[in-house]
Amino acid sequence: MRVAIPKEIHPGERRVVATPQTVLRLRKLGFEVAVQSGAGAETGFADAQYIEAGAIIVSDVRALWSGAGVVLKVRPPEHNPALDIHEADLIDAGAVLISFLWPAQNPELLSRLAARRVTALAMDCVPRITRAQKMDALSAMANIAGYRAVVEAASHFPRFFAGQTTAAGKIDPAKVLVIGAGVAGLAAIGAARSLGAIVRAFDTRHATRDQVRSMGAEFLELDLKEEGEGHGGYGREMSAAFIAAEMALFAKQAMDVDIIITTALIPGKKAPQLITAGMVESMKPGSVIVDLAAEQGGNCALTRPGEVVVHKGVAIIGHTDLPSRMASQASQLYGGTVVALLEELWRDGAIRVEMDNPAVRGALVAHDGQITWPPPTPPPPPEPGVAATAPKPEPPAALIKKPTRDRTFLWLALAGGALAGVGLVAPPSFLGHFTVFILACFVGWQVVWNVTPALHTPLMSVTNAVSGIILIGGMLHLSHRPSTATVLGALAVLLATINIAGGFLVTNRMLAMFRRK
Repeated sequence: MRVAIPKEIHPGERRVVATPQTVLRLRKLGFEVAVQSGAGAETGFADAQYIEAGAIIVSDVRALWSGAGVVLKVRPPEHNPALDIHEADLIDAGAVLISFLWPAQNPELLSRLAARRVTALAMDCVPRITRAQKMDALSAMANIAGYRAVVEAASHFPRFFAGQTTAAGKIDPAKVLVIGAGVAGLAAIGAARSLGAIVRAFDTRHATRDQVRSMGAEFLELDLKEEGEGHGGYGREMSAAFIAAEMALFAKQAMDVDIIITTALIPGKKAPQLITAGMVESMKPGSVIVDLAAEQGGNCALTRPGEVVVHKGVAIIGHTDLPSRMASQASQLYGGTVVALLEELWRDGAIRVEMDNPAVRGALVAHDGQITWPPPTPPPPPEPGVAATAPKPEPPAALIKKPTRDRTFLWLALAGGALAGVGLVAPPSFLGHFTVFILACFVGWQVVWNVTPALHTPLMSVTNAVSGIILIGGMLHLSHRPSTATVLGALAVLLATINIAGGFLVTNRMLAMFRRK
């Protein structure tokens, strides 16, 4: 099956959907890869590099699209002025299209694709679930945009980011406010902190508080207790009282900070306006605002998409192509997510759309002549530590046996009688050990059972503690003469030692995931 890689025709778009490295991955899957001549020129990839990776270079645009079973793009299909035809009309009927599509903003494009019976998968609709992390193109591009936002701010900011004390005088560090602590916001925080700035961040989602603080930034909070967590990890619209409180907070911060980076977006809606003209005018001359939501209208009232505006000494950056300004890195990351999605579709030498695959179903926007967006709402995830179980059918009322108080007393009486019998015939030393054994079983069961499964490290600690007790008991038996008990004690020491050592290794590897390199 042929995979077509056309050159992006959107003005200012420098990314390409496949690099020579991703072409190698596509070839390994069994695809024939055709790349339009000059597709990677803006990214720094020459046609010769694609040929060396095993791709075919095609100069004729119509010949490239014709016969392709899969078409990979960055931007949604649009009108090609050179050919005077829409790119969606170049796709063969029944072919697969994978690109950013933004279905909420492009209903006409969905209808056009469905009419041609194109199977369209939107990279911007890949659900943010564990299984689909390797296909999360939005997070990959947001990471680049957040980093690049700080670089753009630094290029317009007339002072240092880091504070300095020199013989000529003292320089205060720059103060940066990041609004929105998603992927882009956290990337901006990390970049600004690495340059030495004092960073503050605000987000309506309380779950981001610890993430912001772990990166060395100050998390700004409101007195109002309202959760802003929306579907898919995005924010949701807040109440009028909350919006009024956060606008007052932004107005106060605007007079103090030097740089504001806004990332607030709600999928499928116009970007919320968070920075008013009055706030801009209250900022110090030389200050900078970077609006990452410029393409959706902007978070600042004075933002002009695609332009840099200077209003009373404050630079307002409204670039809509921040990932494209790091085209080589962005193309590599984006191409990797696209190949990961193709790997989910490629089964037994053919493209198979499995509706029960949540990653594929979430990204699928058109299939078999039908518009399949939006996907069905998935059930909410279970709470941490609570196993998701299907409800069991209730038996008929006549078959339900309700425990009676008499039966409970009967079991207690039998257990008490058994213990009394053991106490009458067993030696005193056995009775003491038996009591300790019963208490240890009960306490140990309570401790281990009540540990939340999501907290693996505490559970590992409890396991190590139990193994330590076994280790001590086994060592006591090693002091006896050779016997069956001595052999069992040695075996217990060996197994407990392996368990303890493995527990520490696993715990250290888990903790290393959260350490900054």
